[in-house]
Amino acid sequence: MLKIHNSIAREKQTFVPIVAGKVSMYVCGMTVYDYCHLGHARVMVVFDMVNRWLRASGFDVTYVRNITDIDDKIINRANERGITIQALTDEFIRAMDEDSEKLGVLRPDIEPRATMHIADMVAMIGQLIEKGHAYPADNGDVFYSVNSFEGYGKLSGKSLEDLRAGERVEVDSFKRDPMDFVLWKAAKPNEPSYDSPWGKGRPGWHIECSAMGAHHLGKHFDIHGGGQDLQFPHHENEIAQSEGAHDCKFVNYWMHNGFVRVDDEKMSKSLGNFFTIREVLKKYKAEVVRFFILRAQYRSPLNYSDKHLDDANQALTRLYTALKNVPPVDVEIDWSNPFAGRFKAAMDDDFNTPEAMAILFDLANEANRTKSAEVAGLLRALAALMGLLRDDPSQFLQGEAGADLDVAAMILQRAEAKKAKDFAEADRIRQALSEKGIVLEDGPQGTTWRRI
Repeated sequence: MLKIHNSIAREKQTFVPIVAGKVSMYVCGMTVYDYCHLGHARVMVVFDMVNRWLRASGFDVTYVRNITDIDDKIINRANERGITIQALTDEFIRAMDEDSEKLGVLRPDIEPRATMHIADMVAMIGQLIEKGHAYPADNGDVFYSVNSFEGYGKLSGKSLEDLRAGERVEVDSFKRDPMDFVLWKAAKPNEPSYDSPWGKGRPGWHIECSAMGAHHLGKHFDIHGGGQDLQFPHHENEIAQSEGAHDCKFVNYWMHNGFVRVDDEKMSKSLGNFFTIREVLKKYKAEVVRFFILRAQYRSPLNYSDKHLDDANQALTRLYTALKNVPPVDVEIDWSNPFAGRFKAAMDDDFNTPEAMAILFDLANEANRTKSAEVAGLLRALAALMGLLRDDPSQFLQGEAGADLDVAAMILQRAEAKKAKDFAEADRIRQALSEKGIVLEDGPQGTTWRRI
């Protein structure tokens, strides 16, 4: 049985869909005013992996990932460049699609744009006002009254008292409470605006996902995902809006992937350690980046560095080398096979991709030992469920990876020598590599190497 770590319950829970055999999943997508960065890549790849495994498990999945195409940053960037908002967002949606395709990310079933759902947002705001959860302010804005919603803070574990500590209402604020948040922003000069019962304006960011989720998946659905940074306040506010408007539970399982860090510091433009997907792909193959992301458990921090990407490249090269040495045949996965069974157990344990990858390396070793095309075929079939090993081995091993092929082959020879208890040969290979400036590092997932 699949178990998912549910952020709102703070524990792993057996996954039971609302409708047997079907899964409804919504993931917060990108705000399209710039190129996607590594944090976006992690969201894309992690929930693509989740989507793939749910489908492989026999579920009929409806996967929705939204696009925010109206926002303060979008407006400011379009004005800076002297182009329309439509031109700006279209440009960066195309770039996002190009990046995600390179990373092997399947397109979501539905990709709603915020600007196409203004009517849904206006209708939901009207419901919240009618039920006493929201109020129009004198300046034309509409605010959500957090004090009206008894469950506020249940996702993040924050209490209103703690959140209010140190907060002050600005002199010119039209909020009744400092924690209230905006649902509708009154129109400003030279900004796009839409009609509403409260005058021209545009929606606040939080209401977008509540409205789009309800439109495409209904008032109550299975899984809601996104980056850890969205847990508060964005997802907390989504719960307040959706449950306040619909008087029913909003989402059964909340999933949040961990932060991306750079050399053990949180990735940030202000720190100057901010990398776009395109910048990283100039140095590394796209599948290496995907492998690097999935090598970490999705909820843990992901520490980016050239060394970690180099290690990922070497590890992936080992898997492709196994497929090149033992050309695979197409196989249908037999889940009673011990390797396949272990792989399934790992993925069913809250999508434990590090353990699943360890099994891929066990299969690569088995393929090298037995020279079995069926074992190599199983390696490729299981890896495909994570969107890996989708390239032709010869093509992947060309270029930089191909230049490292001799090193990878020597590492495999050393591993076989150690299994045969020919330690003198294993030591000879290590020494030969050392003389070439190659240092070997043995670990749980096998041997990696680096130059000195």
